[in-house]
Amino acid sequence: MIILTKIVRFLLKLMLWFLITSIASVILFRFVPVPLTPLMLIRCFEQKSDEKDMRLKHDWVALEEINEKLQLAVVCSEDQNYLKHTGFDWGAIKKAMKQNKKGKRIRGGSTITQQTAKNVFLWPGRSYIRKGMEAYFTFLIELFWSKERIMEVYLNSIEMGDGIYGAEAAAQFWFKKSASKLTKDQASAIAAILPNPVKYVANPPSYFVQSRKSWIKQQMSFWGNDLDYDKEEESEK
Repeated sequence: MIILTKIVRFLLKLMLWFLITSIASVILFRFVPVPLTPLMLIRCFEQKSDEKDMRLKHDWVALEEINEKLQLAVVCSEDQNYLKHTGFDWGAIKKAMKQNKKGKRIRGGSTITQQTAKNVFLWPGRSYIRKGMEAYFTFLIELFWSKERIMEVYLNSIEMGDGIYGAEAAAQFWFKKSASKLTKDQASAIAAILPNPVKYVANPPSYFVQSRKSWIKQQMSFWGNDLDYDKEEESEK
């Protein structure tokens, strides 16, 4: 009985420690740039184990220095309800679950917020524990961060090539220019490779990437080529 009591106390302390550190880290990264992510370190170890040259290109820039075309392109590509949901797109999740039951391969229902939670705080994987933690951090991010901040962290942290992380590094690597100077065509090319940025190439694009790029540009035109954060916030009031 004494041992059981000690175990319960230890688990309670562990849970309390996790809650405090997780909330503190989310609040911290609301204001501070994310220097490294677990995926960046994992990729470095993978490159080392495969006897490849270790590459980690990552340059943090403010959201204002990332062309609005790229912001809109990733919304059109990854999460078209980004400005409307509170972290979870239940319609997309239900659709993904329905298609998965049929054995069809489709893009998952993860939102930009969920991808940010996974990239910044967690590790790749599909276990129930990791998915549960992803949901937890997604809730915290939506609670403490604005949509602009989520987009800023997302576009500075996600993988956009083999060893390439964030919009600035991707723009320099793929198009030899800063993220603020990307054209609509270039922005859509980077967004097109996000499903598998290690495999796909933004420039020159393969047939698959070119096809996705054309679809993304079409979606951007449907949006009026504009991503208005303030307009969506006003509509929610």
